[in-house]
Formats: sequence, C-alpha cells, structure tokens
Amino acid sequence: MTTPTDATTQATGPVPVVLVDDHHMFRTGVRASLDARVQVVGEAADVDQAVAVVHEHRPPVVLLDVHLPGGNGGGAEVVRRCADLLGETKFLALSVSDAAEDVVAVIRAGARGYVTKNISASDLSGAVVRVAGGDAVFSPRLAGFVLDAFGTAAGDVAVADDELDRLSKREQEVMRLIARGYSYREVASELFISIKTVETHVSAVLRKLQLSSRYELTRWAAARRLL
Repeated sequence: MTTPTDATTQATGPVPVVLVDDHHMFRTGVRASLDARVQVVGEAADVDQAVAVVHEHRPPVVLLDVHLPGGNGGGAEVVRRCADLLGETKFLALSVSDAAEDVVAVIRAGARGYVTKNISASDLSGAVVRVAGGDAVFSPRLAGFVLDAFGTAAGDVAVADDELDRLSKREQEVMRLIARGYSYREVASELFISIKTVETHVSAVLRKLQLSSRYELTRWAAARRLL
C-alpha cells in the first residue's frame, strides 16, 4: 500500500526515461537539457535497439522519435512491439515531423502524446512528468489530429451541447486548451489568469464531466469535435 510519504517521493523523484532517436548528437542534447524532474536511464538508435532497451528498463516513459531505422514502422513499430508493457510504460513521441500521418500512426499504435522538437527543454521535462502521471500531451497545433486517431461517434456529438452546459464559459475555454495539449502555464498566459486558477478550473471540469485525467479529457473533447 502506498503511504503519503511514498506518494510524495514518487511525485518529487525524477521520472526514469528511455530516449530513442537515431541521431547521437540529438540524444546528447536532450539528455543535457532535461531538468531534475527526469532521469534518462537508457538510449537506443533504431527499432530493434529500442524494443530491447525498453524491455530491459521498463521505464515509466519512453521519448520516441517517429522515424527510426531498423524496421518498417519506425516509432509506431516500437510501440506495437512493446504492447506487453503499455500498462506500465507510456510512449511520448518527440519528432521534427508535424505531419498528420505520423501523429495518427503513433497514437493509434498506443502512444500517449506527441510533441515536436521545437519544444523548450522545460516544457519537454514537464510533458514527461505529465505523461508519467497519466495525461495525454500534444503540441497545441497537433491536437486536432487526435480526432483522426480516436474517431468520432455520432451519439457523442449529439450530446456534446448538453454536456457542455454543465461547464461555465471560462471552464469551457480552459477545457479546450487543456484538451489541445496546453500546459497549465500556457493556459494561464493565454487567458490572463493565474496557474492556480487554471488548476481550479481543470478540477471542476473533470468533476463535472466525470473524467479522471487530462488523457480522458482529450479523448472526450476529440470525440465531440471540440478541439
């Protein structure tokens, strides 16, 4: 059983990560840029290496390039070949590509997020922590592609307006930005409110919609074409 002290240690300790990219210099740069919230415990440069290293370390998070040598499916193939670990290991795609087909392929394979390589070091570290905690994380301009990955149910669209009525106007604004992958800090800047206020609104949104995480919120919003 997890005690409060255990929970605090888990929350404040660095998140072990495996870094997968075929460019050594890029991996070196990422490793040097990540802050104390993240600890790189393994690296790989191609599909086969990645599958072996991920199975060896079984990390909470894998930072994964989508274009990798050594297989036909790139990063998506790595995720599929590690399907037996998806309950304990989460994959966050980190790529220079912002093409819809790349985003959709890796999300359908089972990745929990996708960010582009122009992300800041601090935001990347934060994205790793959020994914480790169960959230879905997407670069804001890529969030719309999630809709293609998850599909849309006609019944979900039909009830969207009724469900949205549960939320205040401000809660709806916060909900859309969070579902698109914005960090709390980015939402606060966009809406000219404090981070604490963002946290309060997110808690209210999740409670009113009976959802348990940002990941579920992204799926909920995508299915209702609210992104």
